[in-house]
Amino acid sequence: MSSTAGNSKPSGSMSAIVADAARGYHVLKIDGYSRTTATPTGEFIKSCSFAVGGHRWCIKYYPNGDTSESEGYISLFLFLDQDVTKELKAQHRFCFIDDVEEQTPYLAAQSVRSFHTNSGWGRATFIKREDLEKSKHLKDDSFIVRCDIAVHNELRTEEMAEAPTTTFVSVPASDLHQHLGDLLQTGNGADVVFKVSSETFMAHRCMLAARSPVFSAELFGQMKESDIAGVVNIDDMEAHVFKALLFFIYTDSLPEMNKEEEGAMSQHLLVAADRYNLERLKLICEHKLCKCIEATTLATILALAEQHHCHGLKKACFNFLSSPVNLTAVLATDGIEYLNTSCPSVIKELIAKLGT
Repeated sequence: MSSTAGNSKPSGSMSAIVADAARGYHVLKIDGYSRTTATPTGEFIKSCSFAVGGHRWCIKYYPNGDTSESEGYISLFLFLDQDVTKELKAQHRFCFIDDVEEQTPYLAAQSVRSFHTNSGWGRATFIKREDLEKSKHLKDDSFIVRCDIAVHNELRTEEMAEAPTTTFVSVPASDLHQHLGDLLQTGNGADVVFKVSSETFMAHRCMLAARSPVFSAELFGQMKESDIAGVVNIDDMEAHVFKALLFFIYTDSLPEMNKEEEGAMSQHLLVAADRYNLERLKLICEHKLCKCIEATTLATILALAEQHHCHGLKKACFNFLSSPVNLTAVLATDGIEYLNTSCPSVIKELIAKLGT
């Protein structure tokens, strides 16, 4: 055997076993929930037929449970709404539409079910009726659920054009935010000092100006000419809030904090973000505060939303108040008096909305 033949490069080929799925979802609104509660146990109301993965499906809504064992619960079932000669494999998940906004539905953890002609699977105890009636999900006598479906296709094999190439260089994710965070922490090259209450913070004018048009105007406008000592006094803000504000400016993220701190810090940072025109930070705070709305916090959060033009947060507050149970709980606090003093226009708007 020649040396050339012994050193020749081996030939290669590649194939794949493909196990994919067709995904889709259907949103079902129960409008006029209270009028469906008289439906006897075991009887259902059927949704319109819809298509996912080339097949027809429907949802059956049982207002009083599908059997005597689930009486007092709402039952939801996904049914295959067509004739098939071969069973289908599918995964599905029911959830309230509010939960979808907070977290994308995860189907991988759901069991794979076999569906035959006009057969179904679902959740007999989706939620207790009394729990639904006290929850944020019931608004204006209606609630919305979403059913996510993954229809499994048959396993198949495919030839692939070429084998994957060996990766010799792995490119790491960007760590710019870490370097900028270190720059803030060390203060290397800092050219401005902020005094907040009794604490001082070193920072870099160019960084602040690049991130905030307000800082840009203050640090490279009149303030630069008058601020010979390089010390800027910040009034009407607590030191720990300004520290978190600087952290966001340098890293585009919020410092770690526990759940108890998050609500109060989000309120303070929303005010700071509006003051310095940091739109992304303002929206982050709005998003976090939407999850903090309850009877005891509603008035404070709604006042903030009105004073700082947070339209999404204000809408979330009004949605919370659209539930009679929530409205009664808020009226039991001194929140309405606070709103009447701080934002009387909101009270008028609320009365107008509740009257429609």
